Amino acid sequence: MKKIILAAALAVAAVGATAPLAMAADAAAAAKFTTDTPIQDLVANPGAKAVLDKVFPGLTTHPSYDTFKGLSLKALQPYSQGKIDDAKLAEAQKALADVKG
Repeated sequence: MKKIILAAALAVAAVGATAPLAMAADAAAAAKFTTDTPIQDLVANPGAKAVLDKVFPGLTTHPSYDTFKGLSLKALQPYSQGKIDDAKLAEAQKALADVKG
C-alpha cells in the first residue's frame, strides 16, 4: 500500500514539475520580437534582420554596431540623433510582430 501511495505521489510530483516547463515553452513559442528585444537577437533571426535593414538601413553595418548591439531599439533611440524616431519604432514594431521567432 505504501508503494502505491509513493508511486502516486511521485507521478503527481512529476506532472507538477513539468507543467511550468511546458508553460514556459508555450510562452517562448508565442513570444514575438519587439522594439524592446536586443538588436543582436533581432539580427540573429533572418526575418527580424530584414525588418531592421528595411526600416533602419545601415544599422547592422554601422561602425559602432558592436557597441550598441546589446541594446534594444528603444534603448538606442535617445542616442540615435533622431534616426530612430517614434514613427520608425512603430513601423518596426508592426513589422517585427509578424516575424516568427
